[in-house]
Amino acid sequence: MTNPAARRRVDSMLVWDNHACLPLTPHDASFLPQLQRHRDAGADVVMVNVGFGDDGVEQHLRMLAAMRDWLLAHAGDYRLIDTVDDIAIARANGQLAVGFDIEGANAIDDQLSLLRLYRDLGVRWMLLAYNRNNRAGGGCQDEDAGLSAFGRRMLHEMARVGIVACCSHTGYRTAREAIDESPTPVIFSHSNARALVDHPRNIPDELIKACAARGGVVGVNGIGIFLGHNDASVSNVARHVLHMLDLVGPSHVGLGLDYIFDTRDLAAEIAAHPDKFPPHLGYSADIAMTAPEQLPDLADELARRGVDDDSLARIFGGNWLRVAREVWQPPF
Repeated sequence: MTNPAARRRVDSMLVWDNHACLPLTPHDASFLPQLQRHRDAGADVVMVNVGFGDDGVEQHLRMLAAMRDWLLAHAGDYRLIDTVDDIAIARANGQLAVGFDIEGANAIDDQLSLLRLYRDLGVRWMLLAYNRNNRAGGGCQDEDAGLSAFGRRMLHEMARVGIVACCSHTGYRTAREAIDESPTPVIFSHSNARALVDHPRNIPDELIKACAARGGVVGVNGIGIFLGHNDASVSNVARHVLHMLDLVGPSHVGLGLDYIFDTRDLAAEIAAHPDKFPPHLGYSADIAMTAPEQLPDLADELARRGVDDDSLARIFGGNWLRVAREVWQPPF
């Protein structure tokens, strides 16, 4: 059980988990009430995935329609993010502010104008590629030929309409070229340090530094195989946070736990898509995950290991808020 002091520390600051995964089933909202777990744990903001990988335009729009409908029907507890101001309003009202993310450019196919539509529907960040190559560039588990001409146009359109570009799951060459090309800061919403764990989903120190140099943020995730030894303890999450703090300081580190609420759905996805989730890279039905309920304990662990209150406030939400203020645009 979380000790009261740890909970008070979390309650004293903005807490923003930049990536959570619910089942992508537009006709079944049975798992959506589990978002309450973030709210109960002291989170103020959560970004929820609405599609990934090979999912097409229709699937993404169906999920957005379903999630928006449910959240609007439960407006006493949740507030859909439209502008940055909604975050402060939600916090003042005891609501959980919810935005959406998309994992991969397949969501727009060959149509850049879909980006504005997604933005208007609440999408606040979007990956270029999800593990495998696509129209925009290379995936981290594929032969990465770099950012494509389409990917470059995509980055400029994302900046224009106010969607943050993300390079988690993206190949290293593509990610570096995207950081250099994007008019606005690029993030790694949920990526850990490859210097600590040699996994292609983790990112090298060079990319962490490049991201920070352009004003971006790297969100540490809570997935055991990326943290090391399939250990999702708060001490192992803290290890990756501290490594990044040593590299780039407290203004460029955040949290994106990547918690997957339905483990049966996760197991089915891994079994059905060995190309994206190869067993030799540790993907299995038994992946350990850091749960939202552990956020107060993580704050306590980092404080115990010497992270001051100002740095904690940046890591737990302030850095994501800074990027949002810089990149998001008012509604069109």
